[in-house]
Amino acid sequence: MRLPRVHGSSRVRRLQVWRALSYAALIGLAAVYIAPVIWMALTSLKSPPEATAMPPTLLPARVTFESYEALAGPGAQAPVLRWLLNSVLSAVAHALLVLATAAPAAYALARMEFRGKRLVLAALLSTLFIPPILFLPANYLIVRALGWLDSLPALVVPPAASAFGVFFLRQFFLDLPRELEEAAALDGATRLQVFWKIVLPLSKPALATLAVLCVLSNWNDFLWPVYVLFNPEKLTLSPGLALLQAAHATDYALVAAGAVVASVPILAVFIAAQRYVIEGVARTGLKE
Repeated sequence: MRLPRVHGSSRVRRLQVWRALSYAALIGLAAVYIAPVIWMALTSLKSPPEATAMPPTLLPARVTFESYEALAGPGAQAPVLRWLLNSVLSAVAHALLVLATAAPAAYALARMEFRGKRLVLAALLSTLFIPPILFLPANYLIVRALGWLDSLPALVVPPAASAFGVFFLRQFFLDLPRELEEAAALDGATRLQVFWKIVLPLSKPALATLAVLCVLSNWNDFLWPVYVLFNPEKLTLSPGLALLQAAHATDYALVAAGAVVASVPILAVFIAAQRYVIEGVARTGLKE
């Protein structure tokens, strides 16, 4: 009678060991990603000589906000706050435009039947395998022809043609129960009303996930703003912070402070939308 108990307790111990090892591995992986962020934040609080001291110090000997004052104080070396505002406007407008264009296209590919549907979907997905840098010359010529160079629309409109956004939302729409849409259609709802009043409210997790991904993509974009923006006042944070590095000497405390300024809004967005992001990724299937 004791053998099953011994076997059961042994199995419980093995599960506990595996759980402990899993938590230890997750903590170690988290430390790998968090350590550079902590180092960056601590470096931003050091004086310029201490930031380049050898051997390096982890904690600042004297906490100072000189670097932040140099970025955003009255005598700021660069218009960082202006860059921050430009980045916020560009990222939010880009995310909204992607949602406005990708959601209807994804719904059409998920629910509507029309000739050439599979061909359209295949052509759309094939663009995901093309390196984005190949689109730079064509997008630049289009933006120049429209007179959008050195302006906010140049950062918002061209990247809004998101094949990934259409595919991502389509996969989510495929998992939604058709019965709800059919019931609404029987009550006299049009296709547009079904999409607006039923599909979109049920798709908040996927929409929030896609919005966060779009904000991240636009916020971190460096190459495209360099191509289309010429006035330093109109730069976004990614190319703007690169100007903080001098040709012969770099103030690492100042650069770290700029990186902190660029990171905090994105961390806040992700923390606020974390629940929706996890739910959206978990519920998005890969079925046809």
